[in-house]
Amino acid sequence: MITISNLTCPACGFLSEEEMPTDACIYFHQCIGCGTTLKPQSGDCCVFCSYGSVPCPPVQAAVSCCNPACVA
Repeated sequence: MITISNLTCPACGFLSEEEMPTDACIYFHQCIGCGTTLKPQSGDCCVFCSYGSVPCPPVQAAVSCCNPACVA
């Protein structure tokens, strides 16, 4: 399981390396580059599934996460 993801801000392109929790989804993340609050895109369970280089651990494990529609 990969727990590190590179999160890219859609507003400014700032890239930050973030550790993902293995048992939860992260709905909001504030970009330290421009201050924009990232929110999941429609159909995604968390900001990592929307803007990360790796989907969140629950999706990687194909188990229920916060949004059952996001399970691979």
